[in-house]
Amino acid sequence: MPQSIRVVLIPIAAAIVVSVAIAAVIVVNRPPIFVNVRSATTNSSLDTAILASGDATVTKKPDLAMVSAGIEAQASSASTAQRDLAAKAAKLIARIKQLGVPDKDMSTSGYWIGPVYGSTGQTVTGYRASEQLQVKWHNVDTVGATLDAIVQEGGATNISVGFGLANPKAAQAEARALAIADAKSKAQAMAAAAGVQLGQVIRVADSSSSYRTPYPYNFAAPGASDKAVVSQVPVGDLEIQITVEVDYSIA
Repeated sequence: MPQSIRVVLIPIAAAIVVSVAIAAVIVVNRPPIFVNVRSATTNSSLDTAILASGDATVTKKPDLAMVSAGIEAQASSASTAQRDLAAKAAKLIARIKQLGVPDKDMSTSGYWIGPVYGSTGQTVTGYRASEQLQVKWHNVDTVGATLDAIVQEGGATNISVGFGLANPKAAQAEARALAIADAKSKAQAMAAAAGVQLGQVIRVADSSSSYRTPYPYNFAAPGASDKAVVSQVPVGDLEIQITVEVDYSIA
């Protein structure tokens, strides 16, 4: 290449390098901008929105008691243990039905039979069979007397009770409405602080829910001297908690 041409090209290359460097500095120092990106699944653009979450807790008195009543039998053979258990179960079921519990509100939640080992753990000394019944009791205020009847007259040896709602969805809907109202209040406060107007709802999501029940009670079969005492079973309150997320457009 002639010397004169090379002399001309070197300043041009240097100028190009300097221009690229200046452009890079300009791009780096440019402030960020917001761009609306068109959704791949819809024809509308993704508008700027205000996002808010809302929480609510509704407290209700339980109207349903879940009673778990168990019986067991032990004998030298598995078949004898099962036969004895069947007789005890028949007595317990009959007493529960006498209390006014319909068949649809009573079910078997567990049945077990297995060997009983001696002190060394090597020798089978007998067999134990057990059955657990689940009963729905709709009058929570009388559950103490019901437990006494199941134990003292029905022969249950292992019993516990927990509390709930016969229709939890109604309480959840109430809590959800309050949570959405809480989210709207927060969104309105944010819109006012930002100097914009709150628009319509874009999206609502039920992000979490919980159903906090009173602590379950476990009971042992009372002795002969305890039969005149009615069991005291505090019912307590239920807490239904809902958290929602609501997106609002900006008008």
